Amino acid sequence: MIVANNWKDYEILDMANGEKLERWKDIILVRPDPQIIWKNKSFPNKWKQINAVYKRSSSGGGAWEYKAKLPSCWQVNYKNLTFNIKPMGFKHTGLFPEQAVNWDWMIEKIKKEKREIKVLNLFAYTGGATVACLSAGASVCHVDSSKGMVAWAKENVIASGLQDRKVRYIIDDVVKFVNREIRRGNKYDAIIMDPPSYGRGTNGEVWKFEDNIGDLVELCLNVLSDKPLFFLINSYTTGISSTVLENMLQLNMAKKYKGHVESGEIGLPMTNSKLILPCGIFGRWYY
Repeated sequence: MIVANNWKDYEILDMANGEKLERWKDIILVRPDPQIIWKNKSFPNKWKQINAVYKRSSSGGGAWEYKAKLPSCWQVNYKNLTFNIKPMGFKHTGLFPEQAVNWDWMIEKIKKEKREIKVLNLFAYTGGATVACLSAGASVCHVDSSKGMVAWAKENVIASGLQDRKVRYIIDDVVKFVNREIRRGNKYDAIIMDPPSYGRGTNGEVWKFEDNIGDLVELCLNVLSDKPLFFLINSYTTGISSTVLENMLQLNMAKKYKGHVESGEIGLPMTNSKLILPCGIFGRWYY
Protein backbone atom coordinates (compact mmCIF):
# COMPACT_ATOMS: atom_id res chain seq x y z
CA MET A 1 0.00 0.00 0.00
CA ILE A 2 1.14 3.53 -0.83
CA VAL A 3 0.23 5.98 1.94
CA ALA A 4 -0.42 9.71 1.46
CA ASN A 5 1.63 10.94 4.40
CA ASN A 6 2.85 14.33 3.17
CA TRP A 7 -0.21 16.40 4.02
CA LYS A 8 -0.10 19.38 6.38
CA ASP A 9 -3.62 20.75 5.79
CA TYR A 10 -5.38 17.39 6.08
CA GLU A 11 -5.27 14.56 8.59
CA ILE A 12 -7.37 11.75 10.00
CA LEU A 13 -7.61 12.40 13.74
CA ASP A 14 -9.48 9.21 14.65
CA MET A 15 -11.58 6.40 13.17
CA ALA A 16 -14.32 4.29 14.76
CA ASN A 17 -17.90 3.04 14.34
CA GLY A 18 -17.95 3.50 10.58
CA GLU A 19 -16.80 7.13 10.78
CA LYS A 20 -13.60 9.09 10.29
CA LEU A 21 -12.77 12.27 12.17
CA GLU A 22 -10.90 14.57 9.78
CA ARG A 23 -9.15 17.93 9.90
CA TRP A 24 -9.38 19.96 6.69
CA LYS A 25 -7.10 22.88 7.60
CA ASP A 26 -9.04 24.45 10.49
CA ILE A 27 -12.32 22.60 9.90
CA ILE A 28 -13.16 19.32 11.65
CA LEU A 29 -15.55 16.98 9.82
CA VAL A 30 -16.98 13.54 10.56
CA ARG A 31 -17.80 11.41 7.53
CA PRO A 32 -18.87 7.77 7.11
CA ASP A 33 -16.49 5.20 5.67
CA PRO A 34 -17.41 1.55 5.06
CA GLN A 35 -13.85 0.34 5.75
CA ILE A 36 -14.01 1.44 9.41
CA ILE A 37 -15.70 -1.61 10.95
CA TRP A 38 -14.06 -1.43 14.40
CA LYS A 39 -15.85 0.24 17.33
CA ASN A 40 -13.07 1.50 19.59
CA LYS A 41 -12.12 5.18 19.43
CA SER A 42 -8.41 5.78 19.91
CA PHE A 43 -8.82 9.43 20.94
CA PRO A 44 -12.35 9.98 22.36
CA ASN A 45 -11.66 13.57 23.42
CA LYS A 46 -10.90 14.63 19.85
CA TRP A 47 -14.53 14.00 18.87
CA LYS A 48 -15.77 16.89 21.04
CA GLN A 49 -14.73 19.72 18.69
CA ILE A 50 -16.59 19.12 15.42
CA ASN A 51 -17.81 21.55 12.77
CA ALA A 52 -20.07 19.17 10.85
CA VAL A 53 -21.13 15.51 10.68
CA TYR A 54 -22.48 13.75 7.61
CA LYS A 55 -25.38 11.51 8.67
CA ARG A 56 -26.72 8.83 6.39
CA SER A 57 -30.49 8.48 6.07
CA SER A 58 -32.22 5.12 6.50
CA SER A 59 -34.13 5.87 3.29
CA GLY A 60 -30.92 6.48 1.33
CA GLY A 61 -28.61 9.45 0.88
CA GLY A 62 -28.00 11.68 3.86
CA ALA A 63 -27.27 15.24 4.98
CA TRP A 64 -24.78 17.37 6.87
CA GLU A 65 -25.50 18.26 10.49
CA TYR A 66 -23.71 21.46 11.49
CA LYS A 67 -22.31 21.60 15.03
CA ALA A 68 -20.39 24.86 14.62
CA LYS A 69 -20.01 27.62 12.08
CA LEU A 70 -18.80 26.31 8.75
CA PRO A 71 -17.80 28.35 5.68
CA SER A 72 -19.46 27.41 2.39
CA CYS A 73 -15.99 27.06 0.87
CA TRP A 74 -12.41 27.08 2.14
CA GLN A 75 -8.99 26.13 0.79
CA VAL A 76 -6.40 23.51 1.64
CA ASN A 77 -2.86 23.29 0.31
CA TYR A 78 -0.83 20.27 -0.70
CA LYS A 79 2.74 21.39 -1.27
CA ASN A 80 2.37 24.08 -3.98
CA LEU A 81 -1.17 23.03 -4.97
CA THR A 82 -4.35 24.70 -3.68
CA PHE A 83 -7.84 23.19 -3.64
CA ASN A 84 -11.29 24.55 -2.82
CA ILE A 85 -13.22 22.45 -0.30
CA LYS A 86 -17.02 22.48 -0.14
CA PRO A 87 -19.26 20.05 1.78
CA MET A 88 -21.47 18.37 -0.83
CA GLY A 89 -24.32 15.92 -0.86
CA PHE A 90 -23.37 12.27 -0.42
CA LYS A 91 -20.60 13.11 2.08
CA HIS A 92 -18.05 14.47 -0.43
CA THR A 93 -15.87 17.57 -0.05
CA GLY A 94 -14.59 17.82 -3.65
CA LEU A 95 -11.20 16.29 -2.91
CA PHE A 96 -9.84 12.82 -2.22
CA PRO A 97 -6.68 13.48 -0.18
CA GLU A 98 -5.31 9.97 -0.69
CA GLN A 99 -4.85 10.88 -4.36
CA ALA A 100 -1.80 12.92 -3.33
CA VAL A 101 0.27 9.75 -3.85
CA ASN A 102 -0.78 9.71 -7.51
CA TRP A 103 -0.19 13.48 -7.89
CA ASP A 104 3.37 13.09 -6.57
CA TRP A 105 4.03 10.17 -8.91
CA MET A 106 2.69 11.98 -11.99
CA ILE A 107 4.55 15.19 -11.18
CA GLU A 108 7.83 13.30 -10.85
CA LYS A 109 7.31 11.49 -14.17
CA ILE A 110 6.40 14.67 -16.06
CA LYS A 111 9.24 16.77 -14.63
CA LYS A 112 11.84 14.20 -15.69
CA GLU A 113 10.83 14.53 -19.33
CA LYS A 114 12.59 17.08 -21.55
CA ARG A 115 9.48 17.56 -23.70
CA GLU A 116 5.97 18.84 -23.25
CA ILE A 117 3.69 16.05 -22.06
CA LYS A 118 0.07 16.07 -23.25
CA VAL A 119 -2.21 14.56 -20.59
CA LEU A 120 -5.76 13.27 -21.04
CA ASN A 121 -7.61 13.26 -17.71
CA LEU A 122 -10.86 11.25 -17.95
CA PHE A 123 -13.61 11.30 -15.28
CA ALA A 124 -11.55 14.25 -14.07
CA TYR A 125 -13.93 15.41 -11.29
CA THR A 126 -12.71 18.62 -9.58
CA GLY A 127 -9.29 18.41 -11.17
CA GLY A 128 -6.84 17.23 -8.52
CA ALA A 129 -4.78 15.38 -11.15
CA THR A 130 -5.27 18.23 -13.63
CA VAL A 131 -3.79 20.75 -11.19
CA ALA A 132 -0.89 18.39 -10.38
CA CYS A 133 0.00 17.79 -14.04
CA LEU A 134 -0.28 21.47 -14.97
CA SER A 135 2.02 22.36 -12.07
CA ALA A 136 4.63 19.96 -13.47
CA GLY A 137 4.54 21.66 -16.88
CA ALA A 138 2.22 19.37 -18.81
CA SER A 139 -0.74 20.43 -20.96
CA VAL A 140 -4.01 18.82 -19.89
CA CYS A 141 -7.33 17.93 -21.50
CA HIS A 142 -9.79 17.69 -18.58
CA VAL A 143 -12.95 15.65 -19.34
CA ASP A 144 -15.98 15.16 -17.10
CA SER A 145 -19.70 14.84 -17.80
CA SER A 146 -20.67 17.18 -14.93
CA LYS A 147 -20.76 20.90 -15.68
CA GLY A 148 -20.51 21.70 -11.97
CA MET A 149 -17.41 19.55 -11.46
CA VAL A 150 -15.67 21.12 -14.46
CA ALA A 151 -16.45 24.61 -13.09
CA TRP A 152 -14.97 23.51 -9.74
CA ALA A 153 -11.85 22.23 -11.51
CA LYS A 154 -11.39 25.65 -13.11
CA GLU A 155 -11.60 27.21 -9.64
CA ASN A 156 -8.87 24.86 -8.40
CA VAL A 157 -6.61 25.65 -11.35
CA ILE A 158 -7.04 29.37 -10.65
CA ALA A 159 -6.52 28.88 -6.90
CA SER A 160 -3.18 27.20 -7.68
CA GLY A 161 -2.16 30.08 -9.96
CA LEU A 162 -2.08 27.84 -13.04
CA GLN A 163 -4.74 29.54 -15.17
CA ASP A 164 -2.17 30.54 -17.80
CA ARG A 165 -1.07 26.93 -18.41
CA LYS A 166 -2.34 24.88 -21.36
CA VAL A 167 -5.63 23.27 -20.31
CA ARG A 168 -8.84 22.32 -22.15
CA TYR A 169 -12.06 21.74 -20.21
CA ILE A 170 -14.51 19.32 -21.83
CA ILE A 171 -18.03 18.60 -20.53
CA ASP A 172 -18.92 15.34 -22.24
CA ASP A 173 -19.38 11.60 -21.96
CA VAL A 174 -15.88 10.13 -21.76
CA VAL A 175 -16.37 7.35 -24.33
CA LYS A 176 -17.94 9.70 -26.88
CA PHE A 177 -15.13 12.20 -26.40
CA VAL A 178 -12.37 9.61 -26.85
CA ASN A 179 -14.03 8.37 -30.02
CA ARG A 180 -14.08 11.92 -31.39
CA GLU A 181 -10.40 12.39 -30.52
CA ILE A 182 -9.62 9.20 -32.44
CA ARG A 183 -11.40 10.57 -35.51
CA ARG A 184 -9.55 13.88 -35.17
CA GLY A 185 -6.21 12.12 -34.87
CA ASN A 186 -5.38 13.77 -31.53
CA LYS A 187 -2.75 12.00 -29.43
CA TYR A 188 -1.71 12.12 -25.77
CA ASP A 189 1.45 11.12 -23.94
CA ALA A 190 -0.30 10.25 -20.68
CA ILE A 191 -3.79 9.07 -19.73
CA ILE A 192 -5.40 9.28 -16.30
CA MET A 193 -8.80 7.84 -15.50
CA ASP A 194 -10.79 7.62 -12.27
CA PRO A 195 -14.01 5.94 -13.43
CA PRO A 196 -17.02 5.63 -11.14
CA SER A 197 -18.50 2.29 -10.15
CA TYR A 198 -21.75 3.40 -11.76
CA GLY A 199 -22.75 6.58 -13.52
CA ARG A 200 -24.66 8.28 -16.29
CA GLY A 201 -23.28 10.50 -19.05
CA THR A 202 -24.59 13.84 -20.26
CA ASN A 203 -27.31 12.18 -22.35
CA GLY A 204 -28.16 9.35 -19.97
CA GLU A 205 -25.42 6.96 -21.12
CA VAL A 206 -25.01 4.23 -18.51
CA TRP A 207 -21.54 3.43 -17.19
CA LYS A 208 -20.87 0.31 -15.11
CA PHE A 209 -17.27 -0.32 -14.12
CA GLU A 210 -17.19 -4.08 -14.57
CA ASP A 211 -18.91 -3.93 -17.95
CA ASN A 212 -17.19 -0.92 -19.49
CA ILE A 213 -13.67 -0.39 -18.12
CA GLY A 214 -12.02 -3.01 -20.34
CA ASP A 215 -13.46 -1.52 -23.52
CA LEU A 216 -12.47 2.01 -22.48
CA VAL A 217 -8.85 1.04 -21.75
CA GLU A 218 -8.64 -0.65 -25.15
CA LEU A 219 -10.25 2.37 -26.83
CA CYS A 220 -7.75 4.74 -25.22
CA LEU A 221 -4.84 2.97 -26.90
CA ASN A 222 -5.94 4.74 -30.07
CA VAL A 223 -5.19 8.19 -28.62
CA LEU A 224 -1.78 7.36 -27.16
CA SER A 225 1.28 8.91 -28.79
CA ASP A 226 4.21 6.88 -30.12
CA LYS A 227 6.18 7.67 -26.94
CA PRO A 228 3.68 7.50 -24.06
CA LEU A 229 4.83 8.31 -20.55
CA PHE A 230 2.17 6.72 -18.34
CA PHE A 231 -1.35 5.29 -18.13
CA LEU A 232 -2.94 5.48 -14.67
CA ILE A 233 -6.25 3.93 -13.60
CA ASN A 234 -7.68 4.69 -10.18
CA SER A 235 -10.76 2.98 -8.75
CA TYR A 236 -12.98 2.94 -5.69
CA THR A 237 -15.19 0.12 -7.01
CA THR A 238 -15.89 -2.37 -4.22
CA GLY A 239 -14.82 -5.94 -4.88
CA ILE A 240 -12.31 -5.15 -7.64
CA SER A 241 -8.70 -6.13 -6.91
CA SER A 242 -5.86 -3.85 -7.94
CA THR A 243 -4.46 -6.84 -9.80
CA VAL A 244 -7.45 -6.61 -12.16
CA LEU A 245 -6.31 -3.12 -13.19
CA GLU A 246 -2.74 -4.37 -13.57
CA ASN A 247 -3.92 -7.26 -15.75
CA MET A 248 -5.88 -4.94 -18.05
CA LEU A 249 -2.90 -2.65 -18.54
CA GLN A 250 -0.61 -5.62 -19.09
CA LEU A 251 -2.92 -7.08 -21.76
CA ASN A 252 -3.44 -3.77 -23.54
CA MET A 253 -0.21 -1.81 -23.21
CA ALA A 254 2.04 -4.85 -23.81
CA LYS A 255 0.55 -5.18 -27.29
CA LYS A 256 2.34 -2.09 -28.48
CA TYR A 257 4.66 -0.61 -25.84
CA LYS A 258 7.51 -1.66 -23.63
CA GLY A 259 7.47 -0.44 -20.05
CA HIS A 260 6.45 -1.40 -16.53
CA VAL A 261 3.09 -2.27 -14.97
CA GLU A 262 2.28 -2.20 -11.27
CA SER A 263 -0.73 -1.95 -8.99
CA GLY A 264 -1.71 -1.66 -5.37
CA GLU A 265 -3.79 0.05 -2.72
CA ILE A 266 -3.64 3.67 -1.62
CA GLY A 267 -4.37 4.80 1.92
CA LEU A 268 -4.38 7.56 4.49
CA PRO A 269 -2.57 7.42 7.84
CA MET A 270 -4.20 8.25 11.14
CA THR A 271 -2.22 10.78 13.17
CA ASN A 272 -0.38 9.44 16.24
CA SER A 273 -1.31 5.89 15.30
CA LYS A 274 -0.19 2.90 13.27
CA LEU A 275 -3.65 2.64 11.68
CA ILE A 276 -4.01 3.14 7.93
CA LEU A 277 -7.35 3.70 6.18
CA PRO A 278 -7.59 1.85 2.82
CA CYS A 279 -8.88 4.30 0.19
CA GLY A 280 -9.06 2.54 -3.16
CA ILE A 281 -6.77 0.92 -5.70
CA PHE A 282 -4.59 1.88 -8.64
CA GLY A 283 -3.03 0.27 -11.67
CA ARG A 284 -0.38 2.06 -13.72
CA TRP A 285 1.77 1.49 -16.76
CA TYR A 286 4.81 3.71 -17.21
CA TYR A 287 7.83 3.91 -19.41
